[in-house]
Amino acid sequence: MEESVFLEIRRRMQSGLLIIREPKAGNLPVDITVAPGSLEIKNCQACKMISFPAEVRIVPSSCRGLQYIAGDGLHVRLQVQADSNTKLISTLSESLKAQKSCIFYCQSCGEIIIKERTFLRVLPLPSENWSALVEEWCCHPNPFANSALHPQNNDCFLGHTYFLMNSGSESHVPGPEIVHSGTEHSASERDPILKSKENARVICKRCKTMLGETVSSGTTKYYITEMIIQPSGTNFDLIPRSQFVQNIIAQCLVELSSARSTFRFRIQGHDGKVYILMWLLNSDTLLVESMGNSASSNVFTLFEDNLRPDSKSSGTWNAVKVLYHPCIKNRNKDLADAWENDIGVHPLTFPSKTCLELLLILSLSNACLPPSLRCMNSFQVAFLKM
Repeated sequence: MEESVFLEIRRRMQSGLLIIREPKAGNLPVDITVAPGSLEIKNCQACKMISFPAEVRIVPSSCRGLQYIAGDGLHVRLQVQADSNTKLISTLSESLKAQKSCIFYCQSCGEIIIKERTFLRVLPLPSENWSALVEEWCCHPNPFANSALHPQNNDCFLGHTYFLMNSGSESHVPGPEIVHSGTEHSASERDPILKSKENARVICKRCKTMLGETVSSGTTKYYITEMIIQPSGTNFDLIPRSQFVQNIIAQCLVELSSARSTFRFRIQGHDGKVYILMWLLNSDTLLVESMGNSASSNVFTLFEDNLRPDSKSSGTWNAVKVLYHPCIKNRNKDLADAWENDIGVHPLTFPSKTCLELLLILSLSNACLPPSLRCMNSFQVAFLKM
C-alpha cells in the first residue's frame, strides 16, 4: 500500500485536519481504524499501520466529516491533543545580551565575520514610524527631527529584521571579515554616485553573500537572515539555509503579530522593490506527515529534507500558516500599491536575494500541499516551518 498521511493541527483549538493521501478510487473500499497514537489502513490486498509521534494524541470518537476529494484523498476532521518540544533557532534578542561575549558568523558559509565581541548595551530600536509619532504627540517642534539613532562604541541596537553596530570598534578583529562591493569595479570608479551606492553593501569575504549595509560612516546594519550569532566558546553548527530562513522569518512574523496585532506584511528588498505580500493566518500549527514507500515518492510532502521515502514514522514540525501573493514582474501590482498606503500593513526589509529565496520556499511549500489546500480567497497558501 502507498498511503501517506498529512495532519494539520491547531493547538489552541485542539483540532486537526487529517488527509490520507490515496487510496486511489480503484483501491476502494478501505477500512480505516483510528487509535490515539496510530492509524490503520486496510483493504482487501494489504494492511498498513502508521504511528503518530508521541506528542500527538488523537481522540478517535471525535472523527467527523469523512469525505473523499479527488487528487487529495480521504479528509476527516478530529480532535487532537498535541505538545511540542521542538527547539527553535534563537531569536536576535536571545542571542545578543549585554556583557556577554559572542561570535558573528555568515549563515551561508560559516565564515567568522566578527570575533569575540562584547557589548555594554543592547537596546531595542523604536518602531520605524517613531519620528512621525513624536510630531503627533508633541506640542512643540520635533526635537529629534534632524537626529538619527546610531550606536556608540560597544552598543548594539536591535530592529525587527536587522541590528546596528558601531563599525569603529571592530578594528580589533584580525583581518578583514567583510568587504564593500564595488570598490574593485572600474564603472564605480568612473561614477562617484554609483560607487557610493555600491560601497553601502557589506558582503562576506568568502561567499560574497550580502550581509548588510553601511548606514553611516560609523554604523553598519546587518540583516538577521544573513548572520548566526553564538556565545563564545560554543561549537558552530551550520543550519541548512532553507530551514534558517523559514525559522527566522516565521519567528519575526509571530513576534510582530503578538506585539502589534499586525497580520499583514509587505516583504521588500533592500533595493526598495516589493517581492511578496504576506498575511499571517495562524501561528499555532503543528504539521505531521508520514510518507508512503518509495513507489509513492511523487506524493506531496512538506518534509522531503527530514523524511526518507521508505520511512514508516511520522515527521512533526511547528509552523506558521500564511497566505501570500508574489509581486515580482509587476504581478499583483494594484494590491501591492494598496497595501503600501495601508497603515495596517507592516513592511519587512531583507536583502533582495533573501526575498527571492523566501518566495521560492513559499512556492515549494504551496506545491507540496494537497491540491484543495493550496488556495484561499485568491491567495496562495504556504507553511513556514519553525
